Amino acid sequence: MADPTVIRVETAAAYDVVVGGDLLAGLPDLLGSDAQRVAVVFTEDLPAPASSVADVLAPAYDVLELPVPPGERAKTAECAHRCWEALGAAGLTRSDAVVTVGGGATTDLGGFVAATWLRGVRVVHVPTTLLGMVDAAVGGKTGINTSAGKNLVGSFHEPAGVLCDLDLLATLPDAELRSGLGEVVKCGFIADPEILRLVDDHGVPSADSPVLRQLVERAVRVKADIVAGDLKERGGDARHPGREVLNYGHTMGHAVEQASDYALRHGEAVAIGCVYVAELARAAEVLADDVADRHRSTFARVGLPTGWSGASYDDLRARMAVDKKSRGSSLRFVVLSDLARPRILADPSEEQLRAAYDVMVGGAG
Repeated sequence: MADPTVIRVETAAAYDVVVGGDLLAGLPDLLGSDAQRVAVVFTEDLPAPASSVADVLAPAYDVLELPVPPGERAKTAECAHRCWEALGAAGLTRSDAVVTVGGGATTDLGGFVAATWLRGVRVVHVPTTLLGMVDAAVGGKTGINTSAGKNLVGSFHEPAGVLCDLDLLATLPDAELRSGLGEVVKCGFIADPEILRLVDDHGVPSADSPVLRQLVERAVRVKADIVAGDLKERGGDARHPGREVLNYGHTMGHAVEQASDYALRHGEAVAIGCVYVAELARAAEVLADDVADRHRSTFARVGLPTGWSGASYDDLRARMAVDKKSRGSSLRFVVLSDLARPRILADPSEEQLRAAYDVMVGGAG
């Protein structure tokens, strides 16, 4: 594999995202020499990558292994509490560190534990899924879910570094690879249309493909550039909505994900949400038909769903009302006026919302 690519995230606490193969040996350099103990938060059904990480760390640190449930089941207050208790029992101090090993949910939970333990300790992310590499591990957002919605409790806590070791994708199930492509394609629509061309030309690339590496690097750069300008989602300017744009497709995406009781993978829900919001923009007459239609064709190209009929309009409308972008009783959506031209659509009419919902239901396979 080619030499690693280093992508700098130029926030106030700048850090590197390293993309390549055989990267785990560089983990101690990111953790530093001050740490004596390192807690490894990992998905319990994937012990092999965590074992490899522990083997790298063992010569220099006392390693505490913290297995957590797979997927969204890890992102609960109860699971975070168990981790805090374990950190306390092990005597983890402010000079010590946390390493997360797993997919997006593990990264979200482990980052939240690191953000809240002693009001913040160093964390390094080692994502093992495509979704984790291009989304959860970059940008400093951490969080857990509640019965009211997804990621409503959390904190901004930037990592000391991210190792996107593409070798870890070799055994990734096909469905998980496709799910990760949901977030990659989203980045193509909001900022980098070259991603869309690569997906249209190649479909689902293999885990060892140079095309997949290019997609990872491009998606990471999109996110790095956006968060560097608006880390805490305080808003952009008249030309760009800022970090809020990364939530493209997520207002409906989170709603259907929660309504499915997380039977939908995150990237699948994002694909559905992006198609929905493209239809909403079409109904509001801010997006041309060809760009709206391309949402359906490009997500379908990688085998992702482009519709869903598992909940009523009223159910999903209520779930969207507690989305983090909502203001009072008003819904706000990130939409496009063209490829790579995002904007905010505030308070769309019920007629427009229902029209997009009807298309979403009609597109369910």
